[in-house]
Amino acid sequence: MLFDRAARDPAGLALDDLTRRRSWQELADRSVRVARFLRDDAGLAPDDHVAVLMENRVECIELILGAIMAGVWLTPLNWHLREDEIAYVVGDSHAKVLFSSVRFEETARRVMAGQIGGGVVLAGDELDAALASASDVPMDESGPAGGNMIYTSGTTGRPKGVKRARPPTVGSALENLAHLGSHVGLDGSGPHLITGPMYHAAPLMFAVYDNAGGAPIVIQPHWDERDCLALLQEREVAHVHLVPTMFVRLLRLPEDERAAFHAPALEACLHGAAPVAVSIKERMIEWWGEILIEYWGGTEGGVNTLATSREWLEHPGTVGRALPGFEIFAVDESGERLPTGERGDLYCRHPNLDRPFEYHGDPRKTERAYLAPGVFTIGDIGSVDEEGWVFLADRKSNMIISGGVNIYPLEIEQVIGEHPAVADVGVFGVPDDEWGESVKAAVELSSGHTPSPALEADILAFARERLAGYKVPRSIDFEDELPRHESGKLYIRHLRDRYWPDRERRIG
Repeated sequence: MLFDRAARDPAGLALDDLTRRRSWQELADRSVRVARFLRDDAGLAPDDHVAVLMENRVECIELILGAIMAGVWLTPLNWHLREDEIAYVVGDSHAKVLFSSVRFEETARRVMAGQIGGGVVLAGDELDAALASASDVPMDESGPAGGNMIYTSGTTGRPKGVKRARPPTVGSALENLAHLGSHVGLDGSGPHLITGPMYHAAPLMFAVYDNAGGAPIVIQPHWDERDCLALLQEREVAHVHLVPTMFVRLLRLPEDERAAFHAPALEACLHGAAPVAVSIKERMIEWWGEILIEYWGGTEGGVNTLATSREWLEHPGTVGRALPGFEIFAVDESGERLPTGERGDLYCRHPNLDRPFEYHGDPRKTERAYLAPGVFTIGDIGSVDEEGWVFLADRKSNMIISGGVNIYPLEIEQVIGEHPAVADVGVFGVPDDEWGESVKAAVELSSGHTPSPALEADILAFARERLAGYKVPRSIDFEDELPRHESGKLYIRHLRDRYWPDRERRIG
């Protein structure tokens, strides 16, 4: 636990964002003072809410730990959102304090001016002064624990705040952080590199779990493939979390740069959050070795499956088998369990919680997520084979229904993504008077390729050789850049909604 580590190694490095550093003693002290500031100075009560709007900085970790100790819900805000979208999340979460960096100060102040009560605290001198004057007396470990209320990315609609079930006390919550890390191979054995935005659940919480076990956190301020490789080597990083778009960008580096990369300390590269093409993962394993660990899960239920590189190579395309104690199965539209290997809505049975999560302020959405006590879905479609390996088909909200036939965009995206001219692709349904929906592809081209009718025809012919005819897109939109979340998820609604201005989709 944090306090034990601070007592054993007070001067050791705990956090480093390449601008600011914290020792274990500083991290413990500042986290306590954050909790005291929230409760004593800001006047918050247990179960109140705060939000954070800042780039990748050490304060993000301090604020999370402090919120847990204060019994307060903390929401990291996606600073890539438009101001009105940020205002929506702040208002929906009822945040009473918004912690911001100077970079986002103007947005933060305008957003909070539109809220009833609450204020802005700036990271840097203002926050440092507030913590210096706050009490350093640790919170009662038997008091109620806080937690993160992270919002879903809203790739198909309005984001929703997810409240994961919390341990009952501050002490048990802090102890539980390292326990959660151990489930996915994060044992605190070496430095942990954060490469993605810290407003997203995966890079943020995996790092917090590893840190709780004793791993220093090295924070990359923003993604750059060359900087990532340099940090992995120079800082002797043991654990890192990446998403498939990062794999693609790493693999685009010149061959001599990739050949020069050597990081013997790197033990585990977790990845998930978005599907990965089989060919991309094969190339990453060939390059980095069998250190890739794929997971499936979500903000709602955490990690539900794992697959080592060796397991994945034996079952290409799988997202793993259920963690011990969990059960995963597919059901049909009536909620009846499907036979092994049949595709349907995926559900996960939690080993000991009847309600592992709820959606903030939306009891109807919460109820719809549960098939039975402890049995929940995050909206994915897939199948489970006879050995328990889980294979995803797509998000239910992404499914296209054309002439009464279900079409899964993920399968089409993975095929088109193999075309040498394609850097990125998204597939979605557009209105069709005869068929209800027809298949449309949006493509971002690789460097050196230019949109043309001939290239469109070539990509469609490529797809036609590998897919059933009804799955082949009718046409392609060439985009300068596809709207991807930094987690790797595609904001499909930004592409799809332009085609549905006066119509209502049956899905999503």
